[in-house]
Amino acid sequence: MDITLDKEILHMWRDPWNYNFGSRIFEEMDKEFAEAEEMLNRVFRTAHERPESVNGPYFYGYQITVGPDGKPHVREFGNVKPTAKGLVEQSGLREPLVDTTVDEKENRLIITAEMPGVTKQDIKVSITENSVTIHAEKGDKKYHTEIPSNTELDDKSAKATYANGILELKIKMKEPAKPKATEVKVE
Repeated sequence: MDITLDKEILHMWRDPWNYNFGSRIFEEMDKEFAEAEEMLNRVFRTAHERPESVNGPYFYGYQITVGPDGKPHVREFGNVKPTAKGLVEQSGLREPLVDTTVDEKENRLIITAEMPGVTKQDIKVSITENSVTIHAEKGDKKYHTEIPSNTELDDKSAKATYANGILELKIKMKEPAKPKATEVKVE
């Protein structure tokens, strides 16, 4: 927002009865909406022009969560991804919608992933100390995601269940190593 627009907003709040509501603030909002509409039109136009490259419905989304460090984390999911030009790229793999929560009482990480259309035999989960990888394939349904962890995970404690298209993982978190202290005699 430029300084001129800030001055207009300040003027509007100081004297709202004499403010010209047809001013630049609404013109700027119209411009933003027009740009968003044009981007969506390009996406749908491209998808309509190349129907042979896409199987099934399109879906794309993102999830924003605030991590323990107080910073927002954005995770994308879906079977299409917008490019810089607003076009749609078909991806063979879908990134499932994933939710992670920490059960502080039980000291474990709980991961929930939506992966409809596969069976529990189609799912492969691998865990390292700092990440979880989920992969599943059945016919045209292909899912893959990697979930990083800020704390060390105990891979031996992992338990997974899959029902009604939902995978739930429960993994114990390792306790952080307590630093050893050595007492030094003062002479």
